[in-house]
Amino acid sequence: MNTKEIMDLALELAGLDAIPEDSGIIVEGEGINNILFGVDMDTSELLLAKELGADCVISHHPMTGRPVVDFYKVMDIQIDKMMEFGVPINKGQKALRKKVGEIRRASHVKNYDRVQSAAKLLKIPYLNIHIPADIITEKYVQKFMDNRFKGKLKTTLKDVVEALREIDEYKDAIAGPDIRVGGEKDYAGKIAVLMAGGTNGGADVFKAYFEAGVGTIICMHVPDNVKEAVEKQNIGNIIVAGHMASDSIGLNIIIEELEKRGVKVTKMSGVL
Repeated sequence: MNTKEIMDLALELAGLDAIPEDSGIIVEGEGINNILFGVDMDTSELLLAKELGADCVISHHPMTGRPVVDFYKVMDIQIDKMMEFGVPINKGQKALRKKVGEIRRASHVKNYDRVQSAAKLLKIPYLNIHIPADIITEKYVQKFMDNRFKGKLKTTLKDVVEALREIDEYKDAIAGPDIRVGGEKDYAGKIAVLMAGGTNGGADVFKAYFEAGVGTIICMHVPDNVKEAVEKQNIGNIIVAGHMASDSIGLNIIIEELEKRGVKVTKMSGVL
């Protein structure tokens, strides 16, 4: 395989027709048969790949190049998701705007050349696949929740956590599903799985979901300031599913398809 074929496969699995801004082929390559694949693949992992004889490195999180600087541009996908759950498009846009600005300014100052220059000097193909994998995870977990709790109006947060732990990646995860806002006996209500928006949308986005009728948000992670704001809102619940475990769901689906095509994949750096 080559780097374009690998990226195209991920896009196809996610239902995308173009490479999103938070993903990219940093160093192109052909004849790829042995991939070192992880959530965060930095210069040290590139050196390890050389040592192990891998001929390509794939990172989930954007670590270098344009995907780092343009990361904020994928966040508008959250507006589409909010609309699916009944949030008006104008309200969704305004709820997200503050967080987009924060991410844009934070990304602008990063050393976006560090890892890509190392990959070029080492002459090793390197790419990162972020939101395509997150979309795969989000769809998988949302479908699982919808099927499990359809018509069960008195589902509790404990029920939701126990159901999540039936998924292989969550089952034995050290940092697995955890209730962050609400209690075990609280009713979940309508469940929204939010794992594919670049990063957490923030308290205003969560509030927009709750005001639209969502009872519980399942996300990968949530900062303390958002947790505290949602607690003060006193409307909905938050379950954190776990970052590495959630990332691993979509990544493992991509890896399985790569292996079907005869490519050897060595998992590390957070891929469970």
